[in-house]
Amino acid sequence: MTQTILDPTGRGSQHVGSAAGPADPQDRPTPELAPRPASLAGARIGLLDNTKHNALLFLTVVGELLVEEHGAASVGIVETKKNFSIPVDEEIVSRYRESCDVVVTGVGDCGSCSAAAVADGINFERAGLPAAVVLTDAFDITGRTMAGVQGAPDYEWIRTEHPMAVLTEEQVRERARLLLPEILSTLTDPDQEGRA
Repeated sequence: MTQTILDPTGRGSQHVGSAAGPADPQDRPTPELAPRPASLAGARIGLLDNTKHNALLFLTVVGELLVEEHGAASVGIVETKKNFSIPVDEEIVSRYRESCDVVVTGVGDCGSCSAAAVADGINFERAGLPAAVVLTDAFDITGRTMAGVQGAPDYEWIRTEHPMAVLTEEQVRERARLLLPEILSTLTDPDQEGRA
């Protein structure tokens, strides 16, 4: 009898009892970070909400601040994942590629959603979109494990104090303000200014 096991790493499914074994992480191409703009002036921001409590509020405030204070043109796309524990697929990545220039996603506030958020960031980077992934610090090991599975063991994300889900609206807004400089520096490369 063959049983299908769903793989939350996004590598596809395995069949127990069949000859198909797990994919070797070394077989995956090592992603390079997408090229960063010198600034977000005129950029379209994409926000990907992973459904965790307070994630959409946090991302919305970040998007507003990037537009109001850093010259981003708009928040071009906002979507909520159907399942926080499964990495985005090519269809979602394509929509973001068409609608935005950079992506902010999260908030990884549990084990499976943190792993999926890291995979999401790597998938966006592979598609040429600079991504800022936000995880709470309780799930660094989970994130690092997923980065390794995705063939990007040195991939970095933005860490914030755990937990995010229990914060009040005002505290979420303060957290967005606090993390904004790191999000900005993750999405941009000021050294690109003036390079042709």
